[in-house]
Amino acid sequence: MRDVAAAGSGRRAGSATGAAPRGNRGPSAGPENRRALIAAAREVFAEQGLEAPLSAVAKRAGVGQGSLYRHFPDRVSLALAAFEENVSDVEELAARPGVTLRAVLDRVTEQTIESVAFVDIIYADVEDPRLVAVTARLRAALAGPLREARRSGAVRRSVRTDDVMLAIGMMAALVSKSPAGDRERTAAACWRLLDRALRA
Repeated sequence: MRDVAAAGSGRRAGSATGAAPRGNRGPSAGPENRRALIAAAREVFAEQGLEAPLSAVAKRAGVGQGSLYRHFPDRVSLALAAFEENVSDVEELAARPGVTLRAVLDRVTEQTIESVAFVDIIYADVEDPRLVAVTARLRAALAGPLREARRSGAVRRSVRTDDVMLAIGMMAALVSKSPAGDRERTAAACWRLLDRALRA
């Protein structure tokens, strides 16, 4: 993932989904534009990956690139905003009493099938403290369910968070190379093998 330098506002473009360009309504449009950019980023990153042109996000949102960079000065900040809901969702599920490690892994898998870009931000090869913090949040969410899985014998006692993170990364790598229609089947086949490895 590369940092993105600030760019000029450029000409406002219509949404790729057919929405009309937004008029220039000044600062009062800020919250609405931000929401539109986040929604557009989720769609564009899901379709094209994290390296998608940010101009495509602005176009999908129906705003100018100047508006995009006012809200999100670089690619990382936009990606984190786009996938904050995913991370929070995993955290909320993992915090429920009695939730299993399998349930948490299933949720991460569902999110990966929907958008491999979600897991890309977890495994991005970039020394950025914001990305490190997101990875730490996922690791922390896995900790409790993993302890219970070890206690119940669902995984072997030697399995650590690093092992589970590696398994997630392997699943995501295979899913990312599969056509959208094959992703669910690919993920299921991958987990059948990985579950055996975690139990062995």
